[in-house]
Amino acid sequence: MTSFSDYIHIVQYYETDKMGITHHSNYIRWMEEARVDFLQQMGWDYARLESLGISSPVTAVDCKYKISTTFSDRITIHVSVAEFNGVRLKLCYEMKNSDGQLVCQAHSEHCFMNRSGGFIRLKKDYPEFYKALSDLASQKAGA
Repeated sequence: MTSFSDYIHIVQYYETDKMGITHHSNYIRWMEEARVDFLQQMGWDYARLESLGISSPVTAVDCKYKISTTFSDRITIHVSVAEFNGVRLKLCYEMKNSDGQLVCQAHSEHCFMNRSGGFIRLKKDYPEFYKALSDLASQKAGA
């Protein structure tokens, strides 16, 4: 079973609102940070993907906010592959504070496109990347 380090984000002052609470839009930014880190740990960082002509736009995002966060809170973000069918990728994010309390549960969905904006079938065009994502999805299914 492949294991990845969780991503750590420290809430910045500018991410909070007048009430001192993290603005809800920042959680989606943290998902992006965690996703970039996750792909890098997989060996498929964005620089590599872009050099191959692969882009991975977000097609959907869902966040369930559980507990507010504030300036300087340390948020641990666990990323996992929930679903992958070769065309669409669904990643799950579990965000916890330093007390281990769930602050946000979320997911993002992505497709894969080439430089000209056409869809990529990873199994055919990039079998190594396909296998890496498939293996992670099957680990999740077997959990």
